[in-house]
Amino acid sequence: MKHRMKGKRGIPVEILKIRWQRLVFQGQTCPRCAETEEQVDKAFQILKQCLAPLGIGVTLDKKVLTPETFARHVMESNRIWIGERPLEEWLEGRVGQSLCCGPCGETECRTVEVGERIYETISSRLILKAGLIAASGMLGKEAEPSTVCCPTGESK
Repeated sequence: MKHRMKGKRGIPVEILKIRWQRLVFQGQTCPRCAETEEQVDKAFQILKQCLAPLGIGVTLDKKVLTPETFARHVMESNRIWIGERPLEEWLEGRVGQSLCCGPCGETECRTVEVGERIYETISSRLILKAGLIAASGMLGKEAEPSTVCCPTGESK
């Protein structure tokens, strides 16, 4: 879904939304989610800076899962959306699970597998890659180059 807002001089700006959610229990989150949060923040700042000249704004929405919600939907914790699609879809990855700790207890929490590698903490590089792929689809089509170079319609 495309979102627009007005930029400088009233020029429409496309908005790329990033959403990340994780379990927070008594003000704490697990090490995996804490590290991912740092990576999300880093990727957000880079994407915001890199995409602005292209007329694409970037927003970041961090959601908190309650322990009750987490108990019903474990795989929703440490989940990232770029635009309206989960990060793993942009990267042709898969979702998996591995044993977690901290506020998660001994729960099998979300992992993402891209290529041959399994990520418990989602790196800023993965987020950047997914964000750039998503942003490339937001760029408007340029006019086809003209093959006519002479005013009379004769080609050189």
